[in-house]
Amino acid sequence: MRSIWFLPLLVFLCNFLCLFTPCIAKPPHVIFILADDYGYNDVGYHGSEIKTPNIDKLSGEGVRLENYYVQPICTPTRSQLMSGRYQIHTGLQHQIIWPPQANCLPLDDKTLAQALKELGYATHIVGKWHLGQYKKACWPTHRGFDTFFGHLTGSEDYYTHEHTGCGMTMTPACSNWKGYDLRENDDVVHGYKGTYGTHMFTQRVQQLLQKHDQTKPLFLYLPYQAVHSPLMAPAYYTDMYKDIKNKKRRVYAGMVTAMDEGIGNITDTLKNIGMWDDTVIFFSTDNGGMVTEGGNNWPLRGWKHSLWEGGMHGVGFVTGGAFPDARRGTTYNGMMHVSDWFPTIVSGLVGSSVNGTKLDGHNVWDAISTGSPSPRTELLHNIDPLQPSPKADFMGNYVVKDPQADTFNTSIRGAIRVGDWKLITGDPGDNRWMPLPDSGITPPKPTDPKGKRLWLFNIAEDPNEFHDLSEFRPDVVEQLYERLQDYYKTAVPVRFPAGDPKADPKLHNNTWSYWED
Repeated sequence: MRSIWFLPLLVFLCNFLCLFTPCIAKPPHVIFILADDYGYNDVGYHGSEIKTPNIDKLSGEGVRLENYYVQPICTPTRSQLMSGRYQIHTGLQHQIIWPPQANCLPLDDKTLAQALKELGYATHIVGKWHLGQYKKACWPTHRGFDTFFGHLTGSEDYYTHEHTGCGMTMTPACSNWKGYDLRENDDVVHGYKGTYGTHMFTQRVQQLLQKHDQTKPLFLYLPYQAVHSPLMAPAYYTDMYKDIKNKKRRVYAGMVTAMDEGIGNITDTLKNIGMWDDTVIFFSTDNGGMVTEGGNNWPLRGWKHSLWEGGMHGVGFVTGGAFPDARRGTTYNGMMHVSDWFPTIVSGLVGSSVNGTKLDGHNVWDAISTGSPSPRTELLHNIDPLQPSPKADFMGNYVVKDPQADTFNTSIRGAIRVGDWKLITGDPGDNRWMPLPDSGITPPKPTDPKGKRLWLFNIAEDPNEFHDLSEFRPDVVEQLYERLQDYYKTAVPVRFPAGDPKADPKLHNNTWSYWED
């Protein structure tokens, strides 16, 4: 008789627990969407005039992350997403990886794709890599991905799929270098000229989903080039924004809506083929919006490239059919960082161990899936001893002393968050508040004296960084300053090599390719 009532009770308890914790019978499919140069004020649910109905709906059915941070520029965010490590521990503290640099995410750092592949996942990347190309060992299919469809460099023409320039001062000059940059796995692939890049990547993702063996868990990484410059969008999308007078903002808005439509199409495909209920979707921007290229981060201070909130306070959310029902439609305000995704996905969501992997990220799955406090209470934004850039030696190489031999000082560009407090040192980048063009808003003007190299803010009380408290709370300044020094002692030397003439696309059949074995 006992079994008659015990079984229904067991079923009830299991269903009840599934309301509050993820109950997934098999490893979930994982889709990570990374938007490029996507500003804080460029998503509908933050009050933007840009139409993002799919992002709004998806995030509203999951959890929106409102204390979530990325890095100020492309490569550093991508390197920390893939490795779970701060850039001071990978040598990528300074700028990005430019096309002619012999540099990449260190080959001895396990990537998120490698970790999931070891757990039986099929792994695919569609979109922008930007983690190094000078040797094939740096390419996606050699870093844990089964397949790759996309481009290796940081940006390209959305229709010709060519990248122009090198971003560096070199001898001979490389500003006019031009090369085709679209690959299927390791091979150059043609036949896509004239196809809009955002549509091209969306369609490839849909094809991958339709062909996927659903008995095998899937990891799909979709780093859109959108909405990075060059500003390009089909007229169908820009025509939606004829009321926006500023041309750059109008085209940018069209690019955002095209990306949003693509995300909606991917979601529809997941539902149509029966994968939705077994999928968790992660969405993130890679840095703040670039205001000179149509992006906007108002009311936050600063933008892309800067250590102000507008450069790093990211748009992010988690959703999907396999996301816990009890957390749908919520907002999470616990501290999070892009380096957290590696342990969160591998350990928290999939349930595997990350022991033996050197990580700076925290497993925040329980926090976002149950609403419990974040295990992260501290965040190193960065320490960059090459900013502003020192003089190069006669070969064009940038030389920095071993950071462990020197004491951290306020001339070094750095920023750290401990609890609600944020300390900034050195030159953090453009410090203005930039409202939307033609908004009629007159923003406050920065009053920082020339040569100022230290700021302290309480971000919880002052998220827009109006009030520098460094003179009023020297005790907090000292505490955070000591933490910066602690991190500085653990930093590896910066790797930022001079450009290599052997990277010239003319030497590689007019394509961007590798030049070292």
